[in-house]
Amino acid sequence: MSKYIIDGGNSLDGTICVESAKNAFLPILAATILCEEQIILNKAPLFSDVVNMCDILERLGMKVKRQDDTLVIDGASATPRFVPVDVAKLLRSSIFTLGALLGRFKRARVAYPGGCDIGLRPIDLHLKGLRDMGVEITECHGVINCDATNLHGGIISLDFASVGATENLILTAVMGKERVEIVNCAREPEIVDMCNFLNKMGARIYGAGTSRIEIEPVKKLHGTEYTPIGDRIIAGTYLIATAITGGKIEVSGCNTQFFTSLIDKLRNSGCVLRAKGDKIYLKSPKTLKSVGFVETNVYPAFPTDLQAQILTMQTISQGCCVVQENIFESRFKFVPELIKMGARVRARDNTAVVEGVPSLSGAEVFAKDLRGGASLVLAGLCAKGYTTVNDISHIERGYVNLDKKLNELGAKIRREE
Repeated sequence: MSKYIIDGGNSLDGTICVESAKNAFLPILAATILCEEQIILNKAPLFSDVVNMCDILERLGMKVKRQDDTLVIDGASATPRFVPVDVAKLLRSSIFTLGALLGRFKRARVAYPGGCDIGLRPIDLHLKGLRDMGVEITECHGVINCDATNLHGGIISLDFASVGATENLILTAVMGKERVEIVNCAREPEIVDMCNFLNKMGARIYGAGTSRIEIEPVKKLHGTEYTPIGDRIIAGTYLIATAITGGKIEVSGCNTQFFTSLIDKLRNSGCVLRAKGDKIYLKSPKTLKSVGFVETNVYPAFPTDLQAQILTMQTISQGCCVVQENIFESRFKFVPELIKMGARVRARDNTAVVEGVPSLSGAEVFAKDLRGGASLVLAGLCAKGYTTVNDISHIERGYVNLDKKLNELGAKIRREE
């Protein structure tokens, strides 16, 4: 079982370019199922989730070839095979194969998805939307069987602006029979990126980035070459890591407009930031100030995927901060691990109260999920002494060579098997 061993107390200093966004790349990979021709995806990151999604594509009969940081995908031989539990359980995004298979083959059989244990994350919104489009669905022994023979258009209204449900409905409707309008859909940049990719292949999707998306069906999609957007969560993680260690950094490769909510919080903490285009510069103050209140919600509000990192920063910030998690009910599993390191945090239900302390102390901790695990690495970077972060397979689902990149910025961290 792999782990990170961190010698804390070293400030970060330097420049870094972030990878393509995990939450954009995965639905785009699923979307390649819709196309019978060759697709080239640039800046393909080696997240374990991306590797596992490529495995799913190959099991569906597609040809996937990696050339340096490029993926060449040929879907000519794809078939609507069963997506079994042994691969579906490895990542939440396996559920996107459902919409893509229905879009191309009008039938699908997939196991329930897995991923981090951060809450129930039910797919009822996905299934309700598909049923509203005429898809016949039966569920048995953890397997979802879908028949879209009678797929039709209309207005589909989501009870909650779910990212996954929005993406699955788009994938299903792109090559449907009638026009579909999705109301109260999610507006995340990653959704816009998937729609841009589909439109480049010949889809007719309008309104991505707003709460109302319209899809005019097409009969066929053609091959293309595409470069997905940069990862705003990775960019945010490096910015917070630099702030928490008292350093300075320039992060590039991601549109800074995608994380303005984080930039506001970092400025409130006393950091100096300059943002332009896909570059952002941060210099940390000698002493961080509490940001007072953090509330997660759907985009463009503060992202749930940066909640653990910003909470960790509050543990050594002067003052008291209230963190309210409105997306997932089990996002605070990392808090007991922070408390081992001397943090003063009281968490109950969806709210945590953080009282800043002068410093954290190194300890042996365990990553319980992707973002919570990353936050423990951040805690280790600023803590006194050595910190061991166990179960880092969770972290590697969304960060590539995190130890090497942090070392290049001045950290002292090593990976052990």
